[in-house]
Amino acid sequence: MQRPDWAPDTIDIERPSVARMYDYYLGGSHNFAADRAAAQAMVASVPEAPLMAQANRAFLRRAVHHLAEAGIRQFLDIGSGIPTVGNVHEIAQRIDPASRVVYVDVDPVAVAHSREILAGNDHAVVVQEDLRRPEAILSHPDVRKLLDLSQPVAVMVVAVLHFVPDDDRPAELLATLRDALAPGSYLVLSQASDDGRSADERAEAERVYRRTDSPLTVRSRAELTALFDGFELLDPGVVWVPQWRPDTPDSAEDAERAVFMGGVGRLGG
Repeated sequence: MQRPDWAPDTIDIERPSVARMYDYYLGGSHNFAADRAAAQAMVASVPEAPLMAQANRAFLRRAVHHLAEAGIRQFLDIGSGIPTVGNVHEIAQRIDPASRVVYVDVDPVAVAHSREILAGNDHAVVVQEDLRRPEAILSHPDVRKLLDLSQPVAVMVVAVLHFVPDDDRPAELLATLRDALAPGSYLVLSQASDDGRSADERAEAERVYRRTDSPLTVRSRAELTALFDGFELLDPGVVWVPQWRPDTPDSAEDAERAVFMGGVGRLGG
């Protein structure tokens, strides 16, 4: 397989990456044949997979817009993925050009392309790190340089926790992030849920993602709600992502087919 010029030499282009599969679902071009084959296998099992990714991306857009309108000017997007139209900095800086955004991703392709897009933007930066190392994220010099953690920050953990198994203690990871935040900060969270899905659908999705660099761990609404420990959920709580403050009422129809559940919580104090 020929390696594209934009692909870092350090990555294995024969092994599917969840970040690049997500890019494929969203219609992006920064993916390889292995990523496309795995994504197509997922679509064969769950035909609405691309629509799921798009619905989740729309949830992120609405959440960022709401928080920026509410006065949040700092965003920490963990598991940000490969840049596509409608990134956090585009939404936030449209409302206030001084808004500061730190993207964090473990995938080197996502990081490389984020750096290209953010070149010349003094209020946005990308860091290569892993959600499973929250202390390393919080102490990273680029994070410390751009974000003032004594002031409110919106932490985005969108469409990434389903790649963090229970053995990695996701609740503890989020608690570490929460404890570093100032009152008035927010957590924006979404992940794949198996609520309403058949055992066969869940098994097939897990089978596809076992081939990737990040196997799948789906969670219920109750499990996802519990991950907001210490945060006060904004209305309407943890819901299918199209149901979270939809642009129009009809855009939330058949919301459960979105597979992703999400919510936004505020840190009091």
